[in-house]
Amino acid sequence: MSGGFAVDLAAVEAAADRIAGHVVRTPPRASETLSAIHGCSLVCKFENQQYTGAFKERGARNCLAQLDAARRARGVVAVSAGNHAQAVAHHARDLGIHATIVMPRHTPSVKIVGTERLGAEIVLAGDTVDDGMAHARRLGDEAGLTFVHPFDDARVIAGQGTIALEW
Repeated sequence: MSGGFAVDLAAVEAAADRIAGHVVRTPPRASETLSAIHGCSLVCKFENQQYTGAFKERGARNCLAQLDAARRARGVVAVSAGNHAQAVAHHARDLGIHATIVMPRHTPSVKIVGTERLGAEIVLAGDTVDDGMAHARRLGDEAGLTFVHPFDDARVIAGQGTIALEW
């Protein structure tokens, strides 16, 4: 599922129901410091309170939760040098899905170790995320794994959109 799709309010609302209880409903809070610096009223949504510290959990959970039993049994593959990797690993582990994460060779060791700690199998490939993307797609095709795109997937987008509903 990629490109040319539309994500509507109904999809985001369904995602919110699907991820409820599995991600943190983070608070929006006014930032006096940022507001003063920029001369306006700025409100921040504290997605750093998610288990892996990033909003990426929303899309990963929503996407993985929609996989049928056969796809869950085969596993998933994703590519990321950080937040998406950890989100997919965390929620795949929670759902009992084997996750293979392709990371560029230059990925900081803290991200590699953190993602391994969440139960994912790590594959280092290529020098760029694009190199890793190509490698992940090959792995997925060869092993029948579901590819969890970091942003170009309606299920991921709908999950990320749940931030707006909470706002």
